Amino acid sequence: MTDGSQTATALAQVSVATVTMVLLKRGMRSVWIRGLAPLRPDQARIAGPAFTLRYIPAREDLATLDSMAGPTSTRAAIEAMPEGCIAVADARGSSDGAMIGDILAARMHRRGVAGLVTDGGVRDSAGVRETGFPVWCSGAVAPPSIAGHSFVGWNQPIACGGVAILPGDWILADSDGAVVVPRDLVQAVLEAAHAQEQQEAWIVKEVARGQPLTGLYPMSDETRARYEADKG
Repeated sequence: MTDGSQTATALAQVSVATVTMVLLKRGMRSVWIRGLAPLRPDQARIAGPAFTLRYIPAREDLATLDSMAGPTSTRAAIEAMPEGCIAVADARGSSDGAMIGDILAARMHRRGVAGLVTDGGVRDSAGVRETGFPVWCSGAVAPPSIAGHSFVGWNQPIACGGVAILPGDWILADSDGAVVVPRDLVQAVLEAAHAQEQQEAWIVKEVARGQPLTGLYPMSDETRARYEADKG
């Protein structure tokens, strides 16, 4: 078993598309987090353990200005985030209030948080981009979080983009969005994903040589034998 940093490095070497296929082969279909995209098109791929942020719909006695500085708040949660984690915020797909703005993004970046994944939006989006903090979200939202959300806790099971996410599950995000890898499966998924990408790189070369797709993708037994021979 590798440690967390080694796992993050290895997982970031494969694509979200590859991992969704590997998990599909294991019978897992609901793993791709819907409704989000990278805030900057040039964002590098990131991977890390999920640090979950749980919100419920705003209620006037809960979502107050004072609550934003309370002991149960996004700000308090940020100070509890370990280096290398990916914050995952459950906005229930709502754009009524932003999950973070530029100041919170700057603090998360300074603390070494790997990124934020949310099915909600962010405010001060130009400023968030300038921080260099990687964000996958639904887009720009001007109102603050308390306009639409009440923060109720961190490191609890949540839903994000229609996907169940538990604290410590692994998150991988790239230009295709984000996928959750159950923590107990991450090592098996890593092995299968690296093997699949090696195989697909060989297939791409065969396509470039003019080989037809029939029997190549997916591989027939004959093609697989040729691949194994070429692999040495």
